[in-house]
Amino acid sequence: MTVSKANETGPVVVALRRSHEALAVACRVPSDRTYSPWGMLAAIDLHGCERSRLEDPGTLRRFVPSLINAIGMRAHGPLMLDRFGDGELEGWSAMQFIETSSITVHTDEVCDRCFVDVFSCRPFDSGAAAAVAVAHFGGTFTLRVLHR
Repeated sequence: MTVSKANETGPVVVALRRSHEALAVACRVPSDRTYSPWGMLAAIDLHGCERSRLEDPGTLRRFVPSLINAIGMRAHGPLMLDRFGDGELEGWSAMQFIETSSITVHTDEVCDRCFVDVFSCRPFDSGAAAAVAVAHFGGTFTLRVLHR
């Protein structure tokens, strides 16, 4: 990874190299302004979930609106819910736009896990989001919050 800091006339450049691929991101922040995060991401990893709940699309259909309500957001458009993958990677995934960004959910029935990501440009209670996830899928959670 290469990181270059901005001077008064140049951008901040971050480059990530993976074999022959490169990803570069540039952002210009005026010298008289301080960078402030635009949003927050709550990554909720559930372990030891109840398998029957992970296998049930109805659980996901109930979970997403409950999560949206618990964090004070509003859905934008329909819930996208699909089961796909091969072998041990097959499982349910859900995606819901919210007016301030999105929610994604991925279930792992083989290892009794569920992964929930909530990103919003408006602050929310990540602990409440984790509690709702446990209430719907069981298990215990690990919560990581990233401000970006």
